[in-house]
Amino acid sequence: VSDWWEQYVYLRSRGPLMVNSNYYAMDFLYVTPSHVQAARAGNAVHAILQYRRKLDRGEIPPTMALGVVPMCSSQSERMFNTTRIPGKEADTLLHLLDSKHLAVYHRGRFYKVWLYHGGAPLPPRDLELQFQRILDDPSPPQPGEERLAALTAGDRAPWAEARSRFFSRGTNKASLDAIERAAFFLTLDEDAHGFSADHEGCMDAYAKSLLHGRCYDRWFDKSFTLVVYSNGKLGANAEHSWADAPIIGHLWEFMLATDKFVLGYGEGGHCVGDPDTRLAPPQRLQWDIPEECGAAIEASYRVAKALAEDVDFCCFQFTAFGKGLMKRCRTSPDAFIQIALQLAHFRDKGGFCLTYEASMTRLFREGRTETVRSCTAESTAFVRSMADPRHSRSERQRLFRLAAEKHQLLYRLAMTGAGIDRHLFCLYVVSRYLGVQSPFLAQVLSEPWRLSTSQTPQQQLKMFDLNEHPDHVSTGGGFGPVSAAVGRHGARGPPGHRWGGGGATGPRLELNRAAPLRRPHPSPT
Repeated sequence: VSDWWEQYVYLRSRGPLMVNSNYYAMDFLYVTPSHVQAARAGNAVHAILQYRRKLDRGEIPPTMALGVVPMCSSQSERMFNTTRIPGKEADTLLHLLDSKHLAVYHRGRFYKVWLYHGGAPLPPRDLELQFQRILDDPSPPQPGEERLAALTAGDRAPWAEARSRFFSRGTNKASLDAIERAAFFLTLDEDAHGFSADHEGCMDAYAKSLLHGRCYDRWFDKSFTLVVYSNGKLGANAEHSWADAPIIGHLWEFMLATDKFVLGYGEGGHCVGDPDTRLAPPQRLQWDIPEECGAAIEASYRVAKALAEDVDFCCFQFTAFGKGLMKRCRTSPDAFIQIALQLAHFRDKGGFCLTYEASMTRLFREGRTETVRSCTAESTAFVRSMADPRHSRSERQRLFRLAAEKHQLLYRLAMTGAGIDRHLFCLYVVSRYLGVQSPFLAQVLSEPWRLSTSQTPQQQLKMFDLNEHPDHVSTGGGFGPVSAAVGRHGARGPPGHRWGGGGATGPRLELNRAAPLRRPHPSPT
């Protein structure tokens, strides 16, 4: 399934990656290890490079399901040195075996920063020095440079055309290569974000910044963009086609724990050690943006800006209880949350809708996701009992137990290959190739996913004890709305069937009727 899934659900989608596909990850909620922007970036980048080295050497053990069964690690292969390249009909993924530099964006300028010196990776203090040199650079952006990355935020076909016309030779090609062939992308953001007890709506702004930023200050095609804010807070925006969120989550936990508990900071919040001031400064990338290219950049920016402004975001803390209480009540935390979402949606909308929850299928080689259809007869029966005063508390508890048991069963079936939606997806791909019209598939695919949910595990690595350091909890991450029905201004992207809900562990992009399907290649598995 996975090769067709990547091709037809992700790479053939012609709509913007920003909001529709890319997802984000957040920093520690309460703790900021250093408020020095360049220092936090130095430690974070060094920790990420340590992870890449372990990955290259095969030193990262596979994640174990229930602590017993290993899950497939193939998605990690393209975590670094990877960029999604736009195409007219379909995108492709460029993956390099290695990359020794980083692409950096700050205040409208792009830079190339070498990550090694004398064959050894730069220590955090040297990285801090390089990033501080960028922050201190007073030079203005070149004409057309500031909003250049908006090309990666708009529709894919115009970006493919602009890339072919204006970035296929000379200075522009060399600079674009420096970005696309970088280990990953770093944005030294001008804004300050993060949790503040005195600032209502601060988490909304933080989440929206990571989801779409200013629409031109993240390179949405890179496997991931590390964002470090002016107050030292950080986050990431990740492209979705190459892997699902638990893969980035694994890296993210390693980076946060290494930054705080292994590398640490010295006096004044600077990285530990003394900088090597003999290092050559970062290389400023050069651009020659003609007027027509500038028009293409602005057109993509307008599309992206309208999409970003159409996103209403509410991110808040719930501190009354957590998964510990749910487990003491002998209830699956995931089932609890999913049933609570059904109750909340019913109270808000007055009805039920087709609901998508993403489940991992990494028990299988190259597995990606399957759908858990969490709006069940059992969950709706419980929800209706909560709205009916004639039902007793014990009866509601009984119905809740039945709903939770049904949800856990569906989740187990999805994880073990006995779900239904990826099978339907493959039937649809084959039917399109054979030109077979299926009334059954037509009806199934006409039902929209109006509620899309997912959950990504935290503490996959256990590099520190969260019970001993409860203030080091992370806010996790999130993704954009998947259904046009919940937006104000109509459909997202091109017309066509929407397959899947989405979120941090599953896509929600279109299988576009307008895009011709090539003969599907059988999966090696």
